[in-house]
Amino acid sequence: MLLIIIRILYAVICAGAIASFVAPSSNPPAFIGDYPFVWFVGLMLFTQAFTLADLLIPRKRLDLISSIYFGLLIGVLLCYLLSVALEPLSLLPYVKSAVIGLGLIVLPYVCISLLLQTRNDFRFVIPYVEFVKEIKGGRPLVVDTSSLIDGRIADLAETKLFDTEMIVPSFVLEELQEIADSNDKLRRTRGRRGLDVLTRLQQNSKVDIRVEEVKEKNPEGLTVDQRIVGLAKQRGGRVLTNDFNLNKVASVQGVDVINLNDVANALRPRYLPGEQLRIKIIREGEAYGQGVGYLDDGTMVICEQGAAYLNRDIDVVVTSVLQNSAGRMIFGRMQGTPAPVPAKSV
Repeated sequence: MLLIIIRILYAVICAGAIASFVAPSSNPPAFIGDYPFVWFVGLMLFTQAFTLADLLIPRKRLDLISSIYFGLLIGVLLCYLLSVALEPLSLLPYVKSAVIGLGLIVLPYVCISLLLQTRNDFRFVIPYVEFVKEIKGGRPLVVDTSSLIDGRIADLAETKLFDTEMIVPSFVLEELQEIADSNDKLRRTRGRRGLDVLTRLQQNSKVDIRVEEVKEKNPEGLTVDQRIVGLAKQRGGRVLTNDFNLNKVASVQGVDVINLNDVANALRPRYLPGEQLRIKIIREGEAYGQGVGYLDDGTMVICEQGAAYLNRDIDVVVTSVLQNSAGRMIFGRMQGTPAPVPAKSV
């Protein structure tokens, strides 16, 4: 609402200033005084073009604006110093003007380009000028492909659990697009779901997420997982994934990992040996006589002697629980079946 009011006031002020400028009472030049209405409309369109540009670019980046501003400022300052240095030299006025004119064009461009490419590290050069906004919360999270395809990241973001910046590298987005364009129907569906989840995160005002363009080539033929770990180390951030192998690779290289499976396991109810569950046996297990069922949260339950009760609901007594980053499995036996007696050592 405040922005709307400011834009309306800006339009009114522009209209009043332009009207006074083209009015006959202000004695405008002949080429303006002959066509005051045309000049009024033209100048109004020119001033309101900036409002239109503001509306077309709703999400502005402070680091980009700061880099362009300071790059332009430093470039003009260097050009001024160049003109002062050329003053004592006995050069032809034409040559001096040409050098200064070229410097005024080249130096701002070079400074802006340099700051745009190094804005992530420039805070270490000038401690009182920061081109990267202060990141709230912890270190940034580098999001991988598997966590986007999984989709639970969007539900977690709704809970305001992530209070730090989330980075999606451009090569992760490219991998998602390749999966979405796959000839295999299942892979194509997974890729499109990942793109939908990314769109949902970008539209969530509670999430600070951006797609970071990684322009560095990949001459060493690194995998996407290795590049994710490298980017996380470069940014001093963490990796957000549910890929067990990526979890191990990042941990070996000293990069902190937030594994969605670990988060989900931590939030699941704890089952202790002796507690009872009710599940439906949907298939046979790998060992003889085992039946396999699932809880509502997707946890696998393996029941001894449960294969005979296929497609039936049975009560299971928990005997042990196996939990790691790959997931959780619960082992049990049918209620009423005596627990196995451990063998006695002779």
